[in-house]
Parts: sequence; C-alpha cells; structure tokens
Amino acid sequence: MQCTMLITMRVVPILCAGLLVQAATGQAPNQPAAEAESALREGAHAQEQGDLNTAIADFRRAIALEPDLVEAHANLGSALAAAGQLSAAIDEDLRTLGAAPQNEVARMNLALAYYRTGDWSHARTQFERLHAAHPADVNTAILLGYAYNKLSRPADSVALLAPLESGQKNNFEFQYIYAFALIGSGRFDEGIPRMEKLAKERNSAEAWLAAGSARYSRQQMEEAHIDLDEAVRLDPKLPGLQTMAGQARYAVTDESGAARAFQAALQQDPMDFVANRDLGAIKVEQGDIADARPLLEFALQMHPDDPLTRIEMAKLEHQSGDNPKAREILEDLIRKNPKWFEPHWVLAQVYSEMNRPEDAKRERNIAHELDPKGIR
Repeated sequence: MQCTMLITMRVVPILCAGLLVQAATGQAPNQPAAEAESALREGAHAQEQGDLNTAIADFRRAIALEPDLVEAHANLGSALAAAGQLSAAIDEDLRTLGAAPQNEVARMNLALAYYRTGDWSHARTQFERLHAAHPADVNTAILLGYAYNKLSRPADSVALLAPLESGQKNNFEFQYIYAFALIGSGRFDEGIPRMEKLAKERNSAEAWLAAGSARYSRQQMEEAHIDLDEAVRLDPKLPGLQTMAGQARYAVTDESGAARAFQAALQQDPMDFVANRDLGAIKVEQGDIADARPLLEFALQMHPDDPLTRIEMAKLEHQSGDNPKAREILEDLIRKNPKWFEPHWVLAQVYSEMNRPEDAKRERNIAHELDPKGIR
C-alpha cells in the first residue's frame, strides 16, 4: 500500500507549570536561590501569557543561578518546544529526566518533541514507558500506536489499541490509527470498511485517502477510484492525493480525469516523479510528443533506471521516428526483464518498421506466449 496517508494529530505539548516550592526550613534562602526562584516564577508567568521569548530567557537565568534546578530545566524544555526549538527542548528534557527519572511531564514533553521531529524510534521508547505506567490512558496509547504505524509495526499497534477500543467510537484519532493498523497488518476486510465508515462519518479526506490507497494496493480499482475522488472533493491539496487519484482514474479508463489529476499534482509539486511519468505516458498514448517528452525526460533525470519511464520513452522515440533509439531502450529492458510482455510487443513493431521481419516475428511470438490477451 502506498504510504501517502497522513493524519493531523491534535497534539498539544504538555506544559510544565512552575512547581518550585521553597522548603520551609525556617531559614531565609540564600541570594542566588531566591533570585532563581523569582526567575522561575516570572518565566512560568510569561509562558502562561504566551511570551515564550521572555519565558525562555527567565528559565535560562534561573539555571545560570542554580544549574541543578530541575524545575527550571523542565520548564525551559517545555517553552523551547512551544517555540519550535525542538532539538534544544530535547536536550533540556533529557537533563530533567537525568535528575528526575520519574518526572512524567518531562517524559511526555520529550516524547512529543521526538514525535514532532519525526524521530519515531525514540518517540516510541518514551511513549512505551509512559504507557507501561498508565496502560489505560487512551491518549498515550494513541500516540504510541501512531509511532508503531510509522515504524511499520502495525500488528503491535493493533495489539495495543484493541483492548482500549470500547468507548472510543467518537474518538477520530483512535479510530483512524486503529483502522490504519488493521490495514497495515493485512486485516483488510476489517480495516478498509472501518476506514471508509470513519471517512463518511467525519468527512475526512485523510481517511478517504487511506481507504482508497488500500483499495488501490489490492487492485480494487473501482472502489479505489470512488474513495480517492471523495478525498479530492474534500481536500484536493492533500499531499500525494492527486497523484494516486490520477492512477486510479487511469485504471478505470478515465484518461482525461487522470490527466487533470496529474496536472493538479504537478502544480502542487513539480518534482512529483509519478505524476511526471504517468502524465507523460498519457501524452504518449494521445500522440502528444511535444508535451510528453519534457515530462518523461524530467522523470528519467529523477530515476534514470525506472523501467516504466524507460518504456514510455521508447514508445515516444518510436512515435517520433527514432526507431534505433527506441530499439536500444527496448532491447535493454528485455535483457533486464525477459518475461515482461510490453517491451517485446513494442519492439516487434519497431523491428517491423526497421525492415527486420524475422526479428519482428520472434518478438511478436514471445509477446504472445507471455500474454496472449495482451496482443492487440
């Protein structure tokens, strides 16, 4: 299944409130400790007001005064994460946990920072520790299940989420990740209908894309076409969607619809290899050599050895009258994959036009043996 499916998680970083409490010893604190306390309180207040730059400066001032002040490191990590400085946030969270391994707020902040950087392996480790401490916590399980899915461990995600499913009927993130895990673990008959039901109930383009991708991977083209068109209707700019919708439309012989989808994909991302290649293939089929050539040449720049692009380029050279160049490409494709029907069939036509009737007959016979129904 093409991994183009995405989910926008409603992940809100857990902010560590300033919890520093001065021990009541009956003695006045020393001056640096008092100033550090004051800086910590001021930073917490600034963070609550959304003034992250001031909060970060205050927490760093507190640390400069009291380097071992755990609360200051924890709050600094939280503020840095909120400001998008994830690498620095991770460093502070690790310092906090080094001094206070049981600080679950810092551990969650660390896990979320890894999550946001796409470091799924480290995120998974932290979420697993949190889940072990609170196995009934659904939000942690959702995050851990998502990490398992991203790490190509969908069966682990299913095993994690299945016992928690009761009562989560209206929890979109839970249902999406669970359905995605079912699909990824090969339980298509459970996962795809569940994903389509979720897509319909929530008008979710992401869920329609996930379902359509799964249908496409199973060669269920009519169903894939319907699901992907629903996703396009809801959110045509979803990354990767237009390309897959184009492929599904082409599979159900909607050539013009496929071309429109590939063109939309290239407007979003001119570097989309599949859209360049497949739109080029459609242009070749239509005999539009002028428009096909730059698309296929660009696709070959990205992936010079892609056999599907190369055979389309061979067809293009054949149509443009350069049979020697077409022959060279086709013969190389056959050397690398002698059981592929199409290069034999196209090469038979090229040989025929090059006045090589025996070679043409041989290639035509091979093509017929490989796929009798493919002979047109």
